Amino acid sequence: MIELNNYIIREKLKKIAEVQERLSKRITERPVRREDVKTVGAVDVSYRGNTAVSALVVCTFPKCEVLETRTVKTQVGFPYVPTYFFLRETRPVLLVVGNANFDVLLVEGHGRAHPRGYGLASHIGLLIGKPVIGVARKPLRGVSPELYRRVGKAYVSVGHLIDLTSAVEIVKILNDNGYPKPLKLADKLSKRCNR
Repeated sequence: MIELNNYIIREKLKKIAEVQERLSKRITERPVRREDVKTVGAVDVSYRGNTAVSALVVCTFPKCEVLETRTVKTQVGFPYVPTYFFLRETRPVLLVVGNANFDVLLVEGHGRAHPRGYGLASHIGLLIGKPVIGVARKPLRGVSPELYRRVGKAYVSVGHLIDLTSAVEIVKILNDNGYPKPLKLADKLSKRCNR
């Protein structure tokens, strides 16, 4: 983790936080009908030093039969900083998602369930213009429990173009021993390709 005592870095992060708060106002929440969802994508990124491997898995919905897998290896220049995760993961995620075809995307990261209401899942949703669900393994501190729901071992939040009720319903259907199966597959794929 970078040294946050550096004044210049603190000031830059403060400006980025202000941008996150402004962008959070552009997030749209709306119902997504289950019958309109035929395919679900899931993206995960694993790291080895400054090398990131992002993996995308696209599955049928609700049966979760794999239709497509992709991986992309890239270098990352931004370190992990809590609540600024999107600065590190956006590029690897966008590179692997590319022009993939899916109705809803699961992102390993928070959406609205973020101190500034704008986590990685919201950022990706805003950039790709498709419904995105944030799925994380633990909630962030200082976030209202109204902004997420626990489904098995997953904490589900709105990314963009979906409401929390719809997001929770989709994740429940995809639940595989506590975590959404497409994300488990993407996680395994990214790690296997990053050995």
